[in-house]
Amino acid sequence: MSAAQILCLGEPLVEFNQTPEGQFAMGVGGDVSNVAISASRHGANAGLITRVGTDPFGAALCGLWADEGVSSANVTQAQGEETGVYFVTHDTDGHHFTYRRTGSAASRLATDDLPLDALQSCPMFYASGISLAVSDSMRAAVVAAAETTRAADGVFAFDPNLRVALWPLEVAREVTHSVMVACDIALPGLDDARQLTGLQPPEEIVRFYHDLGPRIVALTLGADGVLISVDGDMRTLPGHRVDAKDATGAGDCFNGAFLASLLDTQDPFAAAEHANMAAAISTTGYGAVAPIPTLSHTRSALNAAWQS
Repeated sequence: MSAAQILCLGEPLVEFNQTPEGQFAMGVGGDVSNVAISASRHGANAGLITRVGTDPFGAALCGLWADEGVSSANVTQAQGEETGVYFVTHDTDGHHFTYRRTGSAASRLATDDLPLDALQSCPMFYASGISLAVSDSMRAAVVAAAETTRAADGVFAFDPNLRVALWPLEVAREVTHSVMVACDIALPGLDDARQLTGLQPPEEIVRFYHDLGPRIVALTLGADGVLISVDGDMRTLPGHRVDAKDATGAGDCFNGAFLASLLDTQDPFAAAEHANMAAAISTTGYGAVAPIPTLSHTRSALNAAWQS
């Protein structure tokens, strides 16, 4: 396998997603794993930096990454430790997450686990607000990995992905804002960004994040598309009409597709167009991983949309 173009640090999880019949379908998730898989399906060489347990769930994750072409060269299989799991339930207010991850193998990842050579040779490092919230040791590892990548002329892409079940909102604001200062590409979702910034209009949120440091801000707007801004040049790309069933992981799908396309095209606006379609397609199935489209699927859907 070729060297990773995108290294993603965080906690992979096994997912149990509620179906319309009320049963739970087993899958795999964790935002950074989803992003790596999306990036791989969209043509990038992606890899993970994490720890999993030596249990059936850790084996399932490693098997999936092998199938998806995602490098696990920097994944530690920790003897006797457990892999975290989460449940997704659905109601009229949307989808909700319940976690069982305290003391998981990934939560024990620390700066000593970082593959410094890989980070120094990797064009792009990705992490999220969840990566920061999982544990103090993982938070320190994210900061150190970002510094290592940027010192070697790579870029740091960051989604402030908010989970108030993991840490208080005020702490999340302080920490994610401080990390955003060292970020090159910001990938916030609108609902999370409104809570973290206290702002409502998307344009104000984008300006807020630009002022912290990132040159590129891609603010996903759910079904309404994405507001993409490069050095303050803002463009709103409307959402695509699809038969949406489950939005779980749509933001992760966007992030992976965006970063892969950006590496390929070096054009943030074209990358946002591509990822906007990929994210829309991902909502037409259930779970975080199975509905993520491939590069050819996304390109075909984009071509059809442009011709209609």
